[in-house]
Amino acid sequence: MANSDTAVKERVNTNLREPSLYKVIYVNDDATTMEFVVDSLMSVFGHSQEVSENLTMEIHNEGQSVVAVLPYEIAEQKGLEVTTMARNQGYPLIVKLEEDI
Repeated sequence: MANSDTAVKERVNTNLREPSLYKVIYVNDDATTMEFVVDSLMSVFGHSQEVSENLTMEIHNEGQSVVAVLPYEIAEQKGLEVTTMARNQGYPLIVKLEEDI
């Protein structure tokens, strides 16, 4: 058996870029309680009581608010988690994702 030397050229991609970020937006409605919104902001997004209450008031007063800016997969997962929690409790809360430009 012949002994052969094989050279392997390895190409390293150094043009990596950060994943696109997406805004997670809660939309106000007349049925979802403020208590549920505050609780979901604390449990799903890890916001403090004070930040959650301030965001809830902004959602109520402005009609919607950005509650987090995250990479797409995480934003989508958290949006689905909140939507599932809301539906399980009978709330019609809408959570939107928008690319953060």
